[in-house]
Amino acid sequence: MANDSQGAKDGEGPAQYSSPPCFMHELDPEFRAPLTDWTDVRRWRKAERERLIAARLAVSADMRTAMSQRIAEGLDAVIGDIAGRMVSLYWPFRGEPDLRPWIASVNERGGRTALPIVIEKGQPLIFRAYVPGDRLEKGVWNIPMPAEGDPVLPDIVISPIVGIDPQNYRLGYGGGFFDRTLAAMPFKPLVIGVGYELQNIATIYPQPHDIPMDRLVTEAWA
Repeated sequence: MANDSQGAKDGEGPAQYSSPPCFMHELDPEFRAPLTDWTDVRRWRKAERERLIAARLAVSADMRTAMSQRIAEGLDAVIGDIAGRMVSLYWPFRGEPDLRPWIASVNERGGRTALPIVIEKGQPLIFRAYVPGDRLEKGVWNIPMPAEGDPVLPDIVISPIVGIDPQNYRLGYGGGFFDRTLAAMPFKPLVIGVGYELQNIATIYPQPHDIPMDRLVTEAWA
């Protein structure tokens, strides 16, 4: 009977690779081995989330301010006439684009604005109307939120991204609030993700519960 080395020479037996398939990512940086197990996906997302947040925070404050202004211009171009429309935004956190000046601009042009509020872990967010000058109190993660007011339903939801893939699937902070909230709304709002170009990634390994955004606006929107 032929030995293993002879079989390999004859084209029989296991194939030999100059580099094992598990190292394909070293040969092609864009290579992504498929992740099918939710435990593996969650582990990967956690590491990718940490990497992207660190990259965002490494950008200077002045540069983030300039990019935020470009993003605000992009939102105006995407949305068009804002009068009479309710827009949910967010209070900037950990280097996210700061759109607070744009909140004031929306109200000046006849639009209305709101901020999302975490009520309970594992539950959808609610939205509460907010205009600059309203009283705020600290919410989850010490993020300011409107101190009073009835819940409202936004026509447009502006959501900050941690990462985003070419299909507009958003990598967030891992709490599931964004997808849970959109799934619970009685109508579908226009959902716009905002972030920086450096947050583009090849995939988030989307799962059945993930909801893609309708549009993405970065500093390179034009």
